[in-house]
Amino acid sequence: MDPDTAEFGFELRACRWAEREWPPGGDPAGDDTAIVVARQLGTKRRRWDTIVLECDPEALRQRAKFGLERLDDDLRHVVRNAPEEWAYYRDALPHPGYPWRYVREAIHGAADRGILETRKNGNRIEIRRKWVYPDWLERIVAIENKPDLDASAARALASQLEYDVAMGLADEVWVATRQTGDAVEPALFEDLPIEAGILSLEPDDLTAAVEWYPRSLAVDEPGSRILDRPAGGERDGSAARFEYVDPDWKADKRLTIAERAYERGWRSFVDTMRPDCRHFQLRARDATQALPYCAAEDRCQTAAECSGSCGEFEPEPPVWRTRGWPIEGGPGKRSQRVLEERRRRRRPGL
Repeated sequence: MDPDTAEFGFELRACRWAEREWPPGGDPAGDDTAIVVARQLGTKRRRWDTIVLECDPEALRQRAKFGLERLDDDLRHVVRNAPEEWAYYRDALPHPGYPWRYVREAIHGAADRGILETRKNGNRIEIRRKWVYPDWLERIVAIENKPDLDASAARALASQLEYDVAMGLADEVWVATRQTGDAVEPALFEDLPIEAGILSLEPDDLTAAVEWYPRSLAVDEPGSRILDRPAGGERDGSAARFEYVDPDWKADKRLTIAERAYERGWRSFVDTMRPDCRHFQLRARDATQALPYCAAEDRCQTAAECSGSCGEFEPEPPVWRTRGWPIEGGPGKRSQRVLEERRRRRRPGL
């Protein structure tokens, strides 16, 4: 794997390993836990490479009734508080803390998606729920992928992990690094927070070993958001600046992240690439996963490289798309359909 794209390819293999083998160090999740894996998700201040959602299987099937698209904060406020019987929406819903006109927009959006019943009673909008929004999320596990965790990479990663531990937004944080085969993996010698777990992964055959187990973080308690930290060297004794984060805010943000992960999944890399390029391919290293491949560069490319500004970009020849075009399309459209079908199969109830 090219060193410039190693982390991207490693990340995709790590996601596939998580789908197959999670949790690490034990038996894969069975009937008691359903796994949803996503990549490149987080908050405005922090984005994780990989996210693993541990979910209640039956509740996840109930979540599927609300469709594949995410439910944002406004939509969740409506569907979670909608009454069993018809009621005026202002009487049925708690005050959202923002103008009611945005609630009306969310009500119309939910009705258009078929996840809420509405009717007019004079000039009033009345609502009634269709289904109970389930408590489907059990745990969020965040993973940082660093195939080559040298000292400089560890220093940069340490501050990010310290932020995660202080916030307590995820239940666990891990670092996944490439397996070296040494008696003691080099990652154990790096100065990382002891609360973070370390996983050594062999991406070629999708095997992994736990080098250090993580501590469970206090997601139900107030968190600390680190705003600024001393940067004056080892002798700088000035204090870091931080602010406390309310547990209710954390609970809402966790569900927001989970909804985005449910919608996107990790195979969405093709959505940010150019599968309509004649050089774009999907290649399967084994029978379990298709990875992007650029025939012009002769390697796995990143999403940033695979764009219309790429010097090697060439649109698919029209002859590739004559049969069934534009409904069925050419090879690029076929690649998108294959990945979308696989992503959909990972959502129980769909």
